[in-house]
Amino acid sequence: MHGPAPEERTRPVGRRSSQGIRVDPHAEATHEPRRTALSALVYHEPGVLAKVSGLVSRRQFNIESLTVGSTTNPETARITLVIEEPEPGVRQVEKQLLKLQPVISVRELGGDAIRRELVVLKVHGDEPDKVNAITQMYDGRTLDAGPRTITVEITGDEQKINDAIDAYRQFGIRELARTGQTALARGDEWTTDAEEERYERMQTEMGTSDSE
Repeated sequence: MHGPAPEERTRPVGRRSSQGIRVDPHAEATHEPRRTALSALVYHEPGVLAKVSGLVSRRQFNIESLTVGSTTNPETARITLVIEEPEPGVRQVEKQLLKLQPVISVRELGGDAIRRELVVLKVHGDEPDKVNAITQMYDGRTLDAGPRTITVEITGDEQKINDAIDAYRQFGIRELARTGQTALARGDEWTTDAEEERYERMQTEMGTSDSE
């Protein structure tokens, strides 16, 4: 029995998502992109950042920043990703990350999570007193001051960093380096699901080692 001719076959509708999956246009219309942060607990091993960034690149997720740093456990590291995707895209990022070998746990952070980033700016040094006043206003630090340039450091949430950058523009920003967000859940809530168990296990092992 022969199937329908090529010109008679039903053609799929809707674009493909950034993950290569066919998107139902009706479903897509109900999900506006939203900005959110994901925290991933990963094994601290060579190449883990390359694997995560490679996944992001291949799948073409709309990512705004990616940071990585150590945790209380020397075996693990924390990766914080800030993305802007529709709801299905956010869930897809979580699923794809969990498929990576070094990833232990992934969780979307709540709106009340504690988020911080750092910016280092180098501005022209023609008005050092005014530059210093802005730096004090944003609780920053002067890292280097010379006759031609002044380099400062500001730490805070995203809005504070944006406001500080705008304030320094009047002096002429020669160079800027911005880290992107790193974050932890607020209060006694664990940032990812696997962390409490791993923390308790580490404390038990340390206690056993000390008693030997």
